[in-house]
Amino acid sequence: MERRKRFCIDDIEKAWIEYDRQSDILYIHFADPDEEAEEAIMTENDIVFRVKGDRVLSMMIMGFSEKTGY
Repeated sequence: MERRKRFCIDDIEKAWIEYDRQSDILYIHFADPDEEAEEAIMTENDIVFRVKGDRVLSMMIMGFSEKTGY
């Protein structure tokens, strides 16, 4: 049986969002973007979570406009 990992977001009120129209990627940052991640986890629906320890540093939603219909 696969064991699930649990991650947290330090301070959701400090989150900021940016969209790269050319690449069609939505970035949601929960930490300084220059902070080095220990691991990048890609889900089956093309969402990448950058993590360090048990903290989520950022997420990237690839193919954002296709997923949202815009």
